[in-house]
Amino acid sequence: MAWAEPIEDRPMHVRHFLPFALVLLAAPLPAQQRTAPFVIEQTGEGFATIDAAVTAVRDGTATILIAPGTYRDCTVQTGGDITFRARTPGTVIFDGGACEEKATFVLRGRRSTVDGIVFRRIRVPDGNGAGIRTEIGDLTVTNSTFLDSQEGILGGNPDGRQRIVIDRSTFAGLGQCDETTDCSHSVYLGNNGSITITRSRFERGTGGHYVKIRAPRIDITDSSFDDSRGNKTNYMIDLPEGATGVIARNTFVQGKAKENWTGFIVVGAEKHTFPARGLRIEDNDARLAPGMDKSPAFVADYTGDGVAVGANRLGPGVRKFETR
Repeated sequence: MAWAEPIEDRPMHVRHFLPFALVLLAAPLPAQQRTAPFVIEQTGEGFATIDAAVTAVRDGTATILIAPGTYRDCTVQTGGDITFRARTPGTVIFDGGACEEKATFVLRGRRSTVDGIVFRRIRVPDGNGAGIRTEIGDLTVTNSTFLDSQEGILGGNPDGRQRIVIDRSTFAGLGQCDETTDCSHSVYLGNNGSITITRSRFERGTGGHYVKIRAPRIDITDSSFDDSRGNKTNYMIDLPEGATGVIARNTFVQGKAKENWTGFIVVGAEKHTFPARGLRIEDNDARLAPGMDKSPAFVADYTGDGVAVGANRLGPGVRKFETR
């Protein structure tokens, strides 16, 4: 052992220091922190509400671990780099809470990551109630679910080179065109950087588009768009100002209860802000649900930039390409 002599024979400063050090090493976290629903992983500090935990991070970097449960509060992240992580994916449900009459999570820090969380039943007066409203900073959403709200994820920073990534997430029962003048969508994002959607599922839309993006660079791959139970929906993917990038290895099923059935993927329908030359659409599977008797275009292009529509598997009634 490092100390063989009796305590009383040790130097006075060691006699005072050692018990104090042992107390520090042995001291457990207070019970209210160990059992709190929101715990900062790096410090072990616990909080009763998500907003209290976010406020404690300030402009730092931290992971907030969230215990299983249903929560009706919301938060505004005004700085820092925060990861919001469910201790058990799919068991953390934020139900109906909306800060600033915008969203459950209003994000304007340096960076945000949302992992394993369910957002549902969010509605606000302007028709844009979302699970996540991203306003500043990069955003990564993974393994999360957005249900039965006006919008799933909304926002973006048009003035910055923001990077948004959505992976392994589900969007169902989202969108509206009846509650307000402007439609809401399952995902509606815009920035001057890039937006990537991978391995995600979109289904049972209730209005608007499934994905609407205003950005120069997009990548939408390995995802599914099932509109067979959709109602009053529009396009599967709307790129209203153009874009470059890739849309590949996705499956699309268009249902019959459409507000606008004329296209699966539509490019530049509103204006021509971003060049679409080099946008590649390939290796997708697109079909019509039983009872759908229209003949939509798989890709409709307003830009005239030469969108590269490669080999895709198209079911009966789906036309490959249309210039508008």
